[in-house]
Parts: sequence; C-alpha cells; structure tokens
Amino acid sequence: MSAVPDGKKLVRSPSGLRMLPENGAFNSPFSLDEPQWVPDKECPRCMQCDTKFDFITRKHHCRRCGRCFCDKCCSQKVALPRMCFVDPVRQCAECSLISQKEVEFYDKQLKVLTAGGTFLVRVDSSEKSETMVCRLSNNHRYLFLDGESHFEVELSRISTMQVLTEGSTPGGGSIRASGMVLQYKPPGSQNLQELHMDTADDKRIASAWLAAMHKAAKLLYESRDQ
Repeated sequence: MSAVPDGKKLVRSPSGLRMLPENGAFNSPFSLDEPQWVPDKECPRCMQCDTKFDFITRKHHCRRCGRCFCDKCCSQKVALPRMCFVDPVRQCAECSLISQKEVEFYDKQLKVLTAGGTFLVRVDSSEKSETMVCRLSNNHRYLFLDGESHFEVELSRISTMQVLTEGSTPGGGSIRASGMVLQYKPPGSQNLQELHMDTADDKRIASAWLAAMHKAAKLLYESRDQ
C-alpha cells in the first residue's frame, strides 16, 4: 500500500489495484464495495455454462459479482470505476454490460453534473425563489447551490429525489426534464427539508443536468442497498 498526492492511496486487492480515499468517510456516494468471492471449493463448475473445472479449464472470479466462471464466460476486461480499479478488470458477460453503461455515466453524465445548470430554487413551502447554479462537487459528495446565497446538500443525506418532466403527448411529443424535488436532512438535523428546483435561463443545459442527476440517483440508491 502506498500513499499518493490528493488524499488518495493505492491499495492492492485480490482483484487488482484500486485508488481509494485515504479516509474511507470520503468515498464517493456512487462507489461499490468489492464482493466476497465464492470460495473455490464451492464452485466445481462454471456458474454460467456448467462446464466442469479441471487442470485445463481454469476458474475465474468476476470482479463485480464474485461468482466463478470459465474463461469463455468471464473473458472480458472492463473498467469498473465504481470500485475504483485503476485498470479494467475481468468480469462476466452480465456484469460487463452493466459496467459498460456505468463507464458512460462516469465519462459523460458526471461531467454534465460537475459543470452545473441554472435553476429557480426554493426551500420548503417558501414562495420566494432564487436563481442559483447547482453543480455536483468534484468528489461527488455534495450539491453546491450558488446565487446571492450559497448552501450545500450532502448526497448521503438525501432521502428522496424526484425529477419532474413536461411535454409528453400521445402524438409523439418529446419529454423534457423541467425540475426536481429533493428531500434531505441538513447537517445536525433529523428533520427533512424539501428543495424545489425549476429550470431557468438555458433550459437545454438545465434539462440535461436533471437527466444526468436522474441517472446518478439510480447509482446512489444502489450503493446504499448493497
């Protein structure tokens, strides 16, 4: 294990090298823990095609799900950013498809979220709205909202997230994200606060930000449920 700049460290696990925060409390809310590998003695056959393992047909563990497979069923090496692997790692066919979609999220949607969008923001039942730029922090742990005032929402303290849409018609009209409602617990409080955000100014950029946030929410809830 060796320390590197910016508060991260290289950790060698049975699955490969991982770049992790030095303090585990600073993990990305989208991250996943490494799975427990199915013990070799419990998998005499490939868990996909049922081929029997022997000296010629070796077993391999999928780095995402931890199950045992033959080389044919677990040959792809795919990036797995949610587990912070430095290099692409071996995954089964099912897991590799999931990971490939997540790589697209990390390559595209996260850039949209950190760039930010402009919204009309109001808190709880207040009728007063403030124009604010909302963006995801570079460590993915906070939503920063900046206008005449500034406040932050920690993603780990978000209870519910609903993206609002408009423009859907049976005749083929397009659906566009128009706003979002968040319920979260402010630091030091167990009471829920509600945040309302409606698109403002450049609605195209704001709608793209909301669509990316909708995908982020799915990963966020999955990380919590693991």
